[in-house]
Amino acid sequence: MKYTIEGGQLPVLNLELEPGESVVTEAGGMSWMSANMKMTTSSGGFGKAMGRLFSGETLFLNEYKAEGTSGTISLSNALPGSILPIEISPNMSFIAQKGSFLAAEKGVELSVFFRKKFGAGLVGGEGFIMQKLTGQGLAFIEVDGSLIIKDLVAGEQLIVSTGYVAAMEGTVSMDVRTVGSVKNALFGGEGIFNTVLTGPGRVYLQSTPFFELLKRIPPTNR
Repeated sequence: MKYTIEGGQLPVLNLELEPGESVVTEAGGMSWMSANMKMTTSSGGFGKAMGRLFSGETLFLNEYKAEGTSGTISLSNALPGSILPIEISPNMSFIAQKGSFLAAEKGVELSVFFRKKFGAGLVGGEGFIMQKLTGQGLAFIEVDGSLIIKDLVAGEQLIVSTGYVAAMEGTVSMDVRTVGSVKNALFGGEGIFNTVLTGPGRVYLQSTPFFELLKRIPPTNR
């Protein structure tokens, strides 16, 4: 499978599939495709479907296969941002923000990921439930705003404000930390908790979480 990403801050993912090759997307993800692409819709079983629902995706997934000759399919970001290609292997899983899955090769498995520390999930801003991608193949996730990549060595920590974690390698651990004093929490404008990421592993950050974008849209007068 070959791919290109175009469109700047309103990106489109273009996939070119060889005959018989297929790609899996969330339901309703297709923007346009060649006439020889055949779509099959499946839930993958009740347990997997419910897991996807909890992680912010649809109950059903669509599989698109190129029949006869090579075919093309394009998928668009739901919001202004970036599209992140990641290579999944049996030795390297990925954890991504809720609802970020865009597409993947058939060998990639999408499932729900529960934060090990329940309290961290409740107050840490990134959510108790995230997405986990395992298996073998290329996957694509949506990122809000621009994509920033940080590589952490073993034991190195990165403090991240609420909602700015787009994805991370499965070797990175996540916890929460208070911003400091009561004065910091009440008047510092950063909330009460920050997310703490500890290496080793690669971390993918997003410059403009959706909720931050909403804050900058003035209310309409009625």
